[in-house]
Amino acid sequence: MAHSLSFPLVLTHHQCHNLGAFVSPSKPKRTFTRRTVIRAVQEETQGGPRRLIDIIRTVPEISRNYFKKPSRRTLFGGISLLGGFYVAQTISLSFGALGVNDVIAAVLCVLLTEYVTRFYYSRTTVTFPIALLNNFKMGFTYGLFIDAFKLAS
Repeated sequence: MAHSLSFPLVLTHHQCHNLGAFVSPSKPKRTFTRRTVIRAVQEETQGGPRRLIDIIRTVPEISRNYFKKPSRRTLFGGISLLGGFYVAQTISLSFGALGVNDVIAAVLCVLLTEYVTRFYYSRTTVTFPIALLNNFKMGFTYGLFIDAFKLAS
């Protein structure tokens, strides 16, 4: 069942001329009205997904197909590693410069690292998102070590 909604369409002189309608050049402000009908289709007419939930359900399959190439997996693994390094540098800089709550930040960093390590090594099969999480953890740990060496010198 289709619902209809119609409204008048007001066109200017240049738009009417582009549509092939003749408008007198002596009166350029004259408008041409035409009724346009918009219909909302409720059935699937083209065979594709129409609802938002149908689109969301196809995202895992699309991402699996996207990450089948080893080059893409390597690229995103590197991005995850560098992202962890960036987050570690940011946390170290912000809490170290202020001098407050740095012990709490260190405890949270250690808990995050240990939880990700336990989560990663307790799995029998490692999926790609879990490998990305482990790469993030490695970059995070590397960033904290590098910052510790900067502070020691």
